[in-house]
Amino acid sequence: MGDQERMVEAILFASAEPVTVAELVGRMPHGSDPAEALAYLRKRYEGRGVNLVKVGDAYAFRTAADLGFLMRRETVETRKLSRAAIETLAIIAYHQPVTRAEIEEIRGVAVSRGTIDQLMEMEWIRFGRRRMTPGRPVTFVVTEAFLDHFGLESARDLPGIKELRAAGLLDSRPVPGFGSPADGAGDEDEATTGQSELFED
Repeated sequence: MGDQERMVEAILFASAEPVTVAELVGRMPHGSDPAEALAYLRKRYEGRGVNLVKVGDAYAFRTAADLGFLMRRETVETRKLSRAAIETLAIIAYHQPVTRAEIEEIRGVAVSRGTIDQLMEMEWIRFGRRRMTPGRPVTFVVTEAFLDHFGLESARDLPGIKELRAAGLLDSRPVPGFGSPADGAGDEDEATTGQSELFED
């Protein structure tokens, strides 16, 4: 197991992207158990400056959250998401898999192709399964890159309405895709609807 830990550690360290267990199995010697090696490594790196974290179905080394300030550099932000893009991204994250028509119904306005294209270019959303309804419309889901950017293991870790309001990120007005303040209790349950299809083709 010690040798397997070293192999997994080397692969993850050298990889620019999170690595799945299946990818590790394909690269390691026959009979290896990368899943067990990952469990040992996660414990070994607890409390260290670098942690082994799960991102969707994959694993990667990341700087410990409490040391993030050491990595911060002042840079000029050259690209900001428009309000339309932020609302569209939030609706996809909380209601996935969701079609363009459903996004427009929730927002109450049409979604421009440019908004979807921008989120696709950033690799924060991707195409999901087609709906088995007339016209077989395509759906959208968030990507592992989105989860990685926001430090989430899965879309189920997205904050609920109560958490967002407690953090001062939402006021009492209805928010597109989240219903009205009166149904706050049901919003968090609705947020996880359909997420079992996350990352499925």
